[in-house]
Amino acid sequence: MKAAVFHAPNQPLTIEDVEIDKPGPREVLIRTAVAGLCHSDLHFMEGKWPWPVPAVLGHESAGVVEAVGRDVSYVKPGDHVITCLSVFCGHCEYCITGRMSLCSNTDVKMLPGAARRLRWKGQHLNQYLNLSSFAEQMLVHEHALVKITPEMPLDLAALIGCGVMTGFGAIIHTAKVQPGSTVAVVGCGGIGLAAVNGAAIAGAGRIIAIDKDPAKLELARRFGATDGVVSGDDTAKRVMEMTSGGVHDSFECVGLKQTAELCFQMLRPGGTATIVGMIPMGTKIELHGPDFLRERRMQGSSMGSNHFRIDMPRLIQFYQQGRLHLDELISGRLKLEQINEGFEALKKGGVSRNVIVFEH
Repeated sequence: MKAAVFHAPNQPLTIEDVEIDKPGPREVLIRTAVAGLCHSDLHFMEGKWPWPVPAVLGHESAGVVEAVGRDVSYVKPGDHVITCLSVFCGHCEYCITGRMSLCSNTDVKMLPGAARRLRWKGQHLNQYLNLSSFAEQMLVHEHALVKITPEMPLDLAALIGCGVMTGFGAIIHTAKVQPGSTVAVVGCGGIGLAAVNGAAIAGAGRIIAIDKDPAKLELARRFGATDGVVSGDDTAKRVMEMTSGGVHDSFECVGLKQTAELCFQMLRPGGTATIVGMIPMGTKIELHGPDFLRERRMQGSSMGSNHFRIDMPRLIQFYQQGRLHLDELISGRLKLEQINEGFEALKKGGVSRNVIVFEH
């Protein structure tokens, strides 16, 4: 099969012929239909987060089941599926207490370099986040996917696999935004727009979108934002004035030190800042100590604290009802051979989500 191989940070991906195993017990072989180009992939490509090389990146994807291994009963060949990096075991402490996105079982959520499903030139090729969707096929654990209705377009379904689930879930699950509350979302890329959309569905009374790009603020209004603020040195002050003292919830959807600190600065007493973006490893966040005395909080969110086998079919229902906006998220549809061009566009900004569409 063809796959985009990652060799080292700050080097272009190369399109190679790669071998993939047949499904083992509880494994599913998927014919990849679509894979989104996510900022998370870019963080690894730029060396901000480590991953063993060579590897096949990609984690936001949808496709069709080709074959299943022994003991798999959840799906069958021909089923349409969305993948999710939040593979779960179902019986560790996190899973049985309802925090499946934090599953700690390395038998299913294998550590970097542990999976032995891919080979290139006869040598081990690393799988990425137990998925590796920048390839024509994926071999994954059955608990890394969710079966969906075949009526759902797979290019839109792929977006739900990471960006939409992450932003929407941060609102609904991690922060549990209340109807009528005031929310600020910093960063209006794919994840931020999904957070804005999630806040609207949750019934937030006021949704303030913040971005340096005015065009993205206009797009955010189509997703449910009631206000838009072009970010600058006085952003926190302007939001505090707009809201007469701060927001109930703020969401960092960029992955930077300064935007994380901004989210905390905008809170009213008792408010919560939720960090969704992947802040580079080693980065330290500076907060003003006395603010904690007024019960302001900062928390992280992992893949929207999802229960993806329940959440993703519901997100599809929201899309079919016209409440979840997915069509507007796709900036461009590319071939696998154009993957480096897609990531260059992501670096420059101005795109919500480019997707790789595989030709079979």
